[in-house]
Amino acid sequence: MEPAAVDVVVIGGGQAGLSAAYHLHRRGFVPLQRATGAEPTFLVVDANAAPGGAWQHRWPSLRMATVNGIHELPGFAVPPADPVAASRDILPSYFAEYEERFALDVLRPVRVRAVRRADEDPAGRLILETDRGSWSARFVINATGTWTRPFRPHYPGQERFRGRQLHVADYVSAEEFRGKRVVVVGAGVSAVQLLDEISHVADTFWVTRREPEWVEADFDIPARVAAIAGVEDRVRRGLPPGSVISVTGMHWTPWARAAQARGVLVRHPMFASIEEDGVRMPDGSFEPADVILWATGFRPALDHLAPLRLRTREGGFRVENGRSLDEPRLFLIGYGPSQSTVGANRAGRDAVRAIMADRVAVAA
Repeated sequence: MEPAAVDVVVIGGGQAGLSAAYHLHRRGFVPLQRATGAEPTFLVVDANAAPGGAWQHRWPSLRMATVNGIHELPGFAVPPADPVAASRDILPSYFAEYEERFALDVLRPVRVRAVRRADEDPAGRLILETDRGSWSARFVINATGTWTRPFRPHYPGQERFRGRQLHVADYVSAEEFRGKRVVVVGAGVSAVQLLDEISHVADTFWVTRREPEWVEADFDIPARVAAIAGVEDRVRRGLPPGSVISVTGMHWTPWARAAQARGVLVRHPMFASIEEDGVRMPDGSFEPADVILWATGFRPALDHLAPLRLRTREGGFRVENGRSLDEPRLFLIGYGPSQSTVGANRAGRDAVRAIMADRVAVAA
């Protein structure tokens, strides 16, 4: 069976994907499911069974007052919410209402297996292969984010540890660690937030590869925009994006201040190896542990793009202004400088602007 034809496929129904879909809708594109034959079309596919992107998978104790980096979707503000409400209870319903309000007709659950070129024509189509069939698109906007690819570094002896190891992606509640000794690994926002939370019920030991560089300025929208700009050069050169923290340093947050006030924000160097009942430090000392929590971030979920052969020797994708430099029919948003929520909104808009400019150029 021939793949169904569509002008633009958006992969992912999170912040970046919905932003792109909104701007396509505003520019006159209609969902493929509603097409009458004359209008340009788009299709949004999402691997999740329900709306909400990664928010629906966050831990229950992540409250609206403490979540980092909520930014409203374009054209519809986040409804007022109780600051102590769990973000996973509020934001998925906001995303669902957004999809319905703008009639985006997100198709889910759809797992994308591969994106490949239909032929050697550089102006030809891209083929999207999924578990729900195939589509042929003029452009693909990839907005798959990172939540499905938690990064767990390997350390000697890891398989010998008799306690529990988990990633932030698997975290549920501090209560499951009550009375235990927990080694928290990582220097990002989530690491510090969970260090503060867990330290109320357990003995914590915080380790990072590098000494955190604390920044006194608030991590407000201008600071986030500056952080986005700091990653742009890396992705333009095809380097892995790196984390925002590596560019901006650690900004003080209420939970970081709370942990500092209680004396638990004490950073130790990264352990050298893992043993059955704890970790061995670089100076040879031993730290017992019942739990190792890897707050070590995520990597972009881009394996389905492998048939396009775009990954550089350094492990990244060459991207400028959200567009692949080596495959202009492909946009990567929510990647690198557009990984934050405010960056994802901007990237969705810019991708659609570029698509419109290409359509005008072809028509001329």
